[in-house]
Amino acid sequence: MTAAVQAATDRAMAWLRDQAWPLWLARGIDRRTGAPTGFHEHLTLDAHDCAAEFRRLRVVTRQIMVFSEAMAAGLPGAEDAVTLGLGYLRRHAFDAAGGYHWRFDLTGCVIDPRRDLYDHAFVLLALASAMRAMPSPLLREEAMVLDAYLHDVFPHPEGGYGESIPASLPRRQNPHMHLLEACLAAAEVFGDDPFLDRADGIVDLFLIRMFQAEEGALPEYFDDALVPHREAGRFVTEPGHHCEWACLLDWHAKRRAAAGRPPMPGSAAAIPRLLRFVDRHGLHPETGAVVDELWSDGAMRTSSQRLWPQTERLKAEILRPDATESLVLEAYGVLDSYITPAPPGLWLERRGADGSFLRDPAPASSLYHLTTAIILAHQTLSERSQA
Repeated sequence: MTAAVQAATDRAMAWLRDQAWPLWLARGIDRRTGAPTGFHEHLTLDAHDCAAEFRRLRVVTRQIMVFSEAMAAGLPGAEDAVTLGLGYLRRHAFDAAGGYHWRFDLTGCVIDPRRDLYDHAFVLLALASAMRAMPSPLLREEAMVLDAYLHDVFPHPEGGYGESIPASLPRRQNPHMHLLEACLAAAEVFGDDPFLDRADGIVDLFLIRMFQAEEGALPEYFDDALVPHREAGRFVTEPGHHCEWACLLDWHAKRRAAAGRPPMPGSAAAIPRLLRFVDRHGLHPETGAVVDELWSDGAMRTSSQRLWPQTERLKAEILRPDATESLVLEAYGVLDSYITPAPPGLWLERRGADGSFLRDPAPASSLYHLTTAIILAHQTLSERSQA
């Protein structure tokens, strides 16, 4: 990659380090009662306020991950935010009977006790991220307890994992994708056993049951037997998740190689097929941004463009086997179009179908996507320059 790509990577990292992380550390933590009580769900673009009357497990866990990265990068005060998040998990979210609650009021009381697979994946990711930043035997113990719970309670008789407890439909690929992410992170910091085996199982499920080779696309929704939901022969797919899976398959292959395991058959071939679908169908014709939803035949279903698919596209363009400078710079340019018009440290979350931006509050959950994308790009280019 050239100096232009390096400059774009450095600008993005500077924005994250000097604007986004400090702002969310200062304003994204609820201090209305004096002592910090938790993380805000969002911040408005003008007053940096939050009107939400609840807290979600996924925001707590994602902010632990975000501030663990900020702590590793040397941001003053980030360790306190990680400690706040871990304390919230232990005091409010964890249930001694097993698993973690889903939603809370502003005092930390549980208002929805369901066990959600998607959110449990982020608990594991939070524990792994915190372990990388501030190692502790307790974090490994908590990760092992969570792993045992997930593989005692969540496996589905038709393959993969159930959506939630109580059970719900439709089944989705998305929680499996994030559990793969969490297992790979856990394998790196806690050791491969048992987490790499868990990751292998999810990739195997993806290749054999989820990814639809005929269409070259990944369904979002499945019935109880893990058969894709179809309407008139086609299914809903999200190109942002194609990008995300491509990056995770790359990470999984590297993790297996580091552990001395051979490549998983079909995994490498799936990456260009996932990205080919995005290249052909997934970009808005005017803005160049990744659209939210397509049908598996390539027809547009939802042409709005949220922020998070743009972050996943950046990761995919950096990692794809046929990476080019022009595509990487294009991905950076699209992502920058969401950041530059917003106040420092914030972003515009959503474009409408016509490409115009809405002025929604910036969700805390999106900071996870921005953090993972910008750091992956920065680290990948640093490793390549040193090779």
